[in-house]
Amino acid sequence: MERFRRLGDKAIRRIGYGLLAIVVMCGCGNKYQYIPKDIEPVAVEIVRFDSAQLAVRPDSVEVDIQHLYADYEEFMHIFVEGILRIHSEDTAYLCEMYGKFLTDTTMGFAQTNALAQEKFANIDNLQKALNIGFSRLHYLYPEWEIPTVYLFVSGFNSSVMYYENMMGAGIDMYLGSDYPYYNQVVYNYQKTTMRKECIAGDLLSMYLAYHIAYNSKYNRLLEQMIFRGKQMFLLSQLLPDEPAWEVIGYTKQQWDWCEQYEQAIWNRIMEKRDLFKTESMLINSYMNEGPFTAEISQESPGRLGVWVGWRIVDSYMRNNKDVTLRELMNENDAQKILEQSYYKP
Repeated sequence: MERFRRLGDKAIRRIGYGLLAIVVMCGCGNKYQYIPKDIEPVAVEIVRFDSAQLAVRPDSVEVDIQHLYADYEEFMHIFVEGILRIHSEDTAYLCEMYGKFLTDTTMGFAQTNALAQEKFANIDNLQKALNIGFSRLHYLYPEWEIPTVYLFVSGFNSSVMYYENMMGAGIDMYLGSDYPYYNQVVYNYQKTTMRKECIAGDLLSMYLAYHIAYNSKYNRLLEQMIFRGKQMFLLSQLLPDEPAWEVIGYTKQQWDWCEQYEQAIWNRIMEKRDLFKTESMLINSYMNEGPFTAEISQESPGRLGVWVGWRIVDSYMRNNKDVTLRELMNENDAQKILEQSYYKP
């Protein structure tokens, strides 16, 4: 790690590269806007399935669940089978488990349900963020259908889901990074985005993942980095008021660390020639969520491949201002994007 620190400190002192970084990289996707302000707004329908769920009474579970099936027929089947992982036909087991879900205090379900109702009594900010994000997305891709968003309480089973034209967010997974019951269900590094403010970004990110497919004849780390970097660049345009670290799901401290050691990170990747490797374990180390990126440093945040990919794409767009967002997303030549990005941290 000491060698890594020296590389990073040296990078900061190199004035020529430093000035280039300020000019080329400042803002990472948010400095230049590719979507006009006066676009046609769309309103995303948010269904408060969570309120109906938690209105079920422990002494009348069977009757109240029948009402849920009647009132939310399609989504109720998705919720029971896809999120609770219970067969819809097994109503006896469903009622038994649902009763425990409503009243159990040992695992924190009852406390969590109460806090979810309190924290999500007002969803105006979420509604605004989704309206802005999907309005901007609709401007770019008017042929894509705007989904209906369901809020639900998942019993710590699911953060976001997508099925056909329905999306959902498990609000019990967004009660705050310091919520003590999360210690029982997730690792510490996963808590960063378990906040109410992260729901819109998570939903939009999942929506993009379903609509923009990976398409390359190669499967090197480079292709994966550029693909995810394009998604991050687009997501930053859909969430213009969000700081870059929120868009990618880092803390401000993690983002600052990446910026401080950006040249050292890039030097390490190039020295090891990792860009051109195809081993799945190596790619997963760079791209998947984790406490750190093992190929770089134990002091780094996870998913550094995504971060670097975003920086490369950001530089590409700044140096090719005639490229539109749709053209960027349709460009599958990762080598071309890298070469024409002139990325030199």
